[in-house]
Amino acid sequence: MLSDELLKKILRETKTFDSKGLKQLEKEMRDHDPDMTFEAFLLKEKKMPEEMLYRIAAQFYKLPFVSLREKPIRRDVLFLIPEQIAASHKLVAFDRTENELSVATLEPTDLQTFEFIKRKTNLKLVIHYTNPSSFDQALKQYRQSLSAELGALTSVPAKDEESIDPSEERELSKLAEDIPIIRVVDSILEHAILEGASDIHIEPTEKDVVVRFRVDGVLRPVMTFPQLVAAGIVARIKILSNLKLDEHRLPQDGRFKIENQNYKFSMRVSILPVQDGEKIVMRLLSETASALTLDQLGFRPETQEIMMRNIKKPHGIILVTGPTGSGKSTTLYSILGILNTPQVNISTIEDPIEYRMEGVNQSQVNPKIGFTFAGGLRALLRQDPNVIMVGEIRDEETAGIAVQAAMTGHLVLGTLHTNDAATSLPRLADMKVPLFLIAYTANLIVGQRLVRKVCQNCLRSYRLQKHAIDELRKEMDIDAIWKTLRDHKFVEKDQKIEDTNFWRGSGCNQCDNDGYKGRMGIYEVLEVSTTISNLINENASADKIKQQAIEEGMITMLEEGFMKAIKGATTLEEVLRVTKD
Repeated sequence: MLSDELLKKILRETKTFDSKGLKQLEKEMRDHDPDMTFEAFLLKEKKMPEEMLYRIAAQFYKLPFVSLREKPIRRDVLFLIPEQIAASHKLVAFDRTENELSVATLEPTDLQTFEFIKRKTNLKLVIHYTNPSSFDQALKQYRQSLSAELGALTSVPAKDEESIDPSEERELSKLAEDIPIIRVVDSILEHAILEGASDIHIEPTEKDVVVRFRVDGVLRPVMTFPQLVAAGIVARIKILSNLKLDEHRLPQDGRFKIENQNYKFSMRVSILPVQDGEKIVMRLLSETASALTLDQLGFRPETQEIMMRNIKKPHGIILVTGPTGSGKSTTLYSILGILNTPQVNISTIEDPIEYRMEGVNQSQVNPKIGFTFAGGLRALLRQDPNVIMVGEIRDEETAGIAVQAAMTGHLVLGTLHTNDAATSLPRLADMKVPLFLIAYTANLIVGQRLVRKVCQNCLRSYRLQKHAIDELRKEMDIDAIWKTLRDHKFVEKDQKIEDTNFWRGSGCNQCDNDGYKGRMGIYEVLEVSTTISNLINENASADKIKQQAIEEGMITMLEEGFMKAIKGATTLEEVLRVTKD
């Protein structure tokens, strides 16, 4: 990333903008978002392609520009610069002749590193400038070379079933320490982190071991290993997780950490016996990630106002609902980030602790020793808390204690597994919480889903055809949705759905050709008004509560999804995918 001052100097000296033009851009940036960097403003708001901006920078540095986006690099050339140096010093080798090595860099003034590479390779360096997304694509080729590493593995004499007794812990331990096995596991972990995966699935089949990553909520196959490495991979991960090597019949859960100067991750490991061996699923939890703001999560300004109004209340319950993997914990952490001041005592009971927050007292449940959500919540109430976060309200005892805590002057945050916001209130009643307590303590319910964001680099507009609109009408009340969009002035008064632009990504190298990059939330925010409180006391159905909330101005997840699809933040297909019950 180019600093603001350097970028302005580049644009001025290359005569891309004169002083007057730069001042106008600076004013627009301050008016739009004073915290935004100048580079981000140009790329996101002015829609300047990243490659164009860095080609201009290459002119400033008087260096040739190279795009590595679709440039396969020979393995022997790539590994002339070790991956760790390439990643930390932002340079990668992409071509060579007998006497010269062509290098692409994002740090053209790093003369010390250039000299080091020159001495190490004994080659003259030809320095090229590139752009960040292109450089990231080149880094991925280190991971793609994993298949070559495994080619060597398959030629190593395999330790067959006769030579390995899986019940022998000593043999498995020895297998887990084999250098090729260590490299395979390390490569899987590093590849997953670079790809931004939330989960790693390692699945044995009759002939192969398949590795899949969950990226932006969607599982995708990334590599396949020969079956002969299966026992070694499982043993290696068991050793890292401090699990029993010779236990193959029962599920096991564990965790371990990996870190370097660029990242620190906690890996939550689950091992399950299956027909062809043992399946491993690892959840990646970044320990360096910070809580996102409500704006970064995708909350609209109107819903942010409602959220802030209820977050500031000294007591009551705020619930976040949705299925597994819908981002509930991330929303709760964002609320904690707002509440986290030296004047407030915040305590949490979680399973697992997904983000570490300075100034927050975080506790991890451990059912094996009797430390449950309910037991932990009781203990927290003796810690003089102002704010309590319960990772998941999953049973009657926890629900009862949480509501009692809210009634006695605490602000309680928690999650529930329900399909929408309104269903959460009857769900608490199903957990034997008295109706009058729910009505008295409930402040706010947030229902949410995660949708994939459209890649802004290959964004394309289209309009719905008549047959597509007819299909939508079979699934939902389009007229009611469109009326809500008109009432909130999101579409013009006379604008029809068939005349409205929707968006999708055509696929490019920045989004791995699937048209999506990153995720955001779509939400419905139900504020418990006096009328809704009375409905709760009357044991009204979820549908009746939802209808009343809509009459009071609540926008449903589906309606908000349409808003974001029209805005070009996501696709209509994504909205329909995640909102189907």
